[in-house]
Amino acid sequence: MTVGGMPDTVMLAWLFVVSGALIAWFCITRIVAVRRKNIGRKPKTTECVVLSLTAFIAVLAAVSSGINAVILHHARALAPGRMYLVHGYRMHMHCMGSGSPTLILDAAPGNDSLIWGGVQPVLAKNTRVCAYDRAGWGLSMKVPGPQDANNIADELRGLLDAAGINGSVVLMGHSMAGMYIRAYASRYPAQVAGLIFVDASTPLQDEDPVLGAKMPHGSPPRMRLFIVKAVMALGVPRWLGACSRPLRGFSPEAQRLQDADFCDFHVDANIGEMLHFHESGEETVHDGPYADLPVLVLSSDPAKALADHHSRAEVEAWERMQENLKSLSPHGRRIIARGSPHNIQLERPDLIELDVPLFIEQIRGTQPPPSTYGTSTTE
Repeated sequence: MTVGGMPDTVMLAWLFVVSGALIAWFCITRIVAVRRKNIGRKPKTTECVVLSLTAFIAVLAAVSSGINAVILHHARALAPGRMYLVHGYRMHMHCMGSGSPTLILDAAPGNDSLIWGGVQPVLAKNTRVCAYDRAGWGLSMKVPGPQDANNIADELRGLLDAAGINGSVVLMGHSMAGMYIRAYASRYPAQVAGLIFVDASTPLQDEDPVLGAKMPHGSPPRMRLFIVKAVMALGVPRWLGACSRPLRGFSPEAQRLQDADFCDFHVDANIGEMLHFHESGEETVHDGPYADLPVLVLSSDPAKALADHHSRAEVEAWERMQENLKSLSPHGRRIIARGSPHNIQLERPDLIELDVPLFIEQIRGTQPPPSTYGTSTTE
């Protein structure tokens, strides 16, 4: 989440810096005062040791938080893209390339526009490609009101209007964003030239007895939320080496930005969308079919899911839902990304970089339509 343009994690980190400095100052002044007191040696030593340890911990927390805040702020300052005013709040979007239709990239909760940093430059060789941050994610400010599918679709429309993107768009949504692009296609059908679902969620999957059991219900306790935020602000994941992992196809600059993003999880935005998961499902369950709108479904490999210890019942339920996505249009087809788990854009960028430009060319009419409508293939 961002408040006034400053990420939650950075704000909390600076709060720890100030608090740590004040606590350390208090402890040091108290130690000086205790040493001057005419009390027994043992009580004096005990109090001084406790105060010294407290001061050390406070200084350590302040230094750790300060370094983390500077790194996060520096990384965000270098993030590409522009800010746009949407309904009185700033939203962030990064566009590359040229051509029509414009491809809009919508990330899963837990990620923001940076997750597309590997495939976006390649896709931009074919057409204009814009990755954006939903409200509360990345550099986009949090907005009041529920973050359900309809509101998110309206916010995206406002963002595209603010950016002057008034022509045809192809929407590509990963995971939960699959419901958001469905909502957009139903609310603004004249603008949408195609839909691409990347291992996307489906409406009311939380009512499935298998998948629903795996989903969180209700908001976590406030203390747990604070602890998660505090751990992130203190930079604990960074010092444990959890903020960096090699990503296929990412340039060094994109890799650095994504590394910073791993250490800046937007807790409030994630909870806000998850709490409205069922509402988003109710809003989109009747969206579609979409006449002859081109639809491409890119799905994770069920064999990989089984190997990663997902139950057969879970995998079969997900397979049914991915097949349902394909049936949203008579011009729909599905490709299973061989060997890929959920994050296909990270694990199989080659598949996205091959099939998405072809999908765009088929929409333009510069490539013949596929002969595989209604089928599911593995690549």
